[in-house]
Amino acid sequence: QVQLVDSGGGSVQDGGSLRLSCVVRTSSVYNIDCVGWFRQGPGEEREGVAAIYTYGGSTYYADSAEGRFTISQDTAQNTVYLQMNSLKPEDSGLYFCAAGFFPFGSLLRAWNRTNEYKYWGQGTQVTVSS
Repeated sequence: QVQLVDSGGGSVQDGGSLRLSCVVRTSSVYNIDCVGWFRQGPGEEREGVAAIYTYGGSTYYADSAEGRFTISQDTAQNTVYLQMNSLKPEDSGLYFCAAGFFPFGSLLRAWNRTNEYKYWGQGTQVTVSS
């Protein structure tokens, strides 16, 4: 079984920064091989922001996040971080971390698909004001 606890959201001004955290609690490291972050705005579908392959450290980003956000992991703390810099009002939303196990070679095309992730955190709110 896998449990995700995400946190770190808050309210910032345009151009500000936040760091989200996702603590991964699992009975076995073999339950998952990818942790992703998703954003959901009011009335919008959940969209992938970034993901990390937990075994090798490969990272994946949405075009909107590239160059501003950084996903990383601390294996000793079982935590995945999303450092968000140069935040914009359109980055506002409820951010969820998610975890899953992907078939070999599928991450590049599937990392941002919500139905590929089996486990989800409760979400943390990010609000960026102009």
